[in-house]
Amino acid sequence: MSFVPVFNEFPEKRSPLLRRFENLIAPADDPQLESLARQSAQITRRNFGKTMRLFAPLYLSNECVNNCSYCGFSRDNPILRTTLTAEQVLREARFLHDQGFRNILLVAGEHPKFVSDGYLQDIVRQLAPLFPTIGIEVGPMEDHQYAELVKAGAEGLIVYQETYHRDTYKTLHTAGPKKNFDWRLECPERAYRGGFRRIGIGALFGLADWRTEALALAAHLEYLHKHCWKAQFSVAFPRMRPYAGNYQYTPDPNRYLTDRQLVQLIAATRICFPTTGIVVSTREPAQLRDNLMTLGPTSMSAGSATDPGGYTGAGCDDLHRTQKGRRVEVAAEEKPAGTRATEQFTIDDQRSPADFAKTIESHGLEPVWKDWDEAILTNS
Repeated sequence: MSFVPVFNEFPEKRSPLLRRFENLIAPADDPQLESLARQSAQITRRNFGKTMRLFAPLYLSNECVNNCSYCGFSRDNPILRTTLTAEQVLREARFLHDQGFRNILLVAGEHPKFVSDGYLQDIVRQLAPLFPTIGIEVGPMEDHQYAELVKAGAEGLIVYQETYHRDTYKTLHTAGPKKNFDWRLECPERAYRGGFRRIGIGALFGLADWRTEALALAAHLEYLHKHCWKAQFSVAFPRMRPYAGNYQYTPDPNRYLTDRQLVQLIAATRICFPTTGIVVSTREPAQLRDNLMTLGPTSMSAGSATDPGGYTGAGCDDLHRTQKGRRVEVAAEEKPAGTRATEQFTIDDQRSPADFAKTIESHGLEPVWKDWDEAILTNS
């Protein structure tokens, strides 16, 4: 069984749950939105208590073989690139560990030459003693590769479809393995078969009509809950942010997900999927994140950097560019002292992890730095 044939019959075939979700994201007036927000907050507290899980992304590489017109890491974008060595990754990881994090997300562009087979497994093995919760957000893999990562110590996988609108997807992904829509769509199922206990999905809002994206995302989530029920699921609604090479893609303002619509989408998701985790990252402004945190989100990033070496400057001694996926050296005058690898996109909430944790507490919630340990699975 695969979600692909189910998706191909969507939206003609919709379950009662999806019809309810569609009604909840329909245009709403202020009283309706306020009612949705109250319901969402109540359901969140009932299922998750007064907690907020904290995590940080750790970028390993900004190399990529894909051309995605909305992404700073796009193959033909002439950015400064680097791939961290295991020692450099450990330096970045120790920085995050000292900040209090015990939950990290390893992120890398999709390039089999630089992020080669065995690289991620080695990284995960070295980080496992420091971080009981390790997630990955990398190019889609085969079942056996996911199983190897789980064996090494990873237990979470994040994969965003980017857009569930096939024609838009085809237009935006012009080169590389990411062109294969169905292969990416089936990625969560392969990760589940590989043994991941946490799986996160999402769409990049701003690429297509937001309600169309949201309904398809809900259909995907519903399917995974039914067919991959041993895993825990989370969902995210990242919105377009400025990135290197912004000229390659001009967002359509008619597709933009407003703050008000984001609140409605979070509330509708919480009401229809009461036990699903909801992630809000540092892409969003500080004030908005503060306003959202009691309404439905269960996990937030803090103090994030979206470039490899972004926390300590690791890897800056090996900056280069790529041309058609191949390494091209950069003259010394093009990378003066202090120059770093190019970030994937700019973050908005610049607060330190410690300051953000205090903000969480000021809203009556408890910041959770660690919520998992492998010892839970061992017999006493």
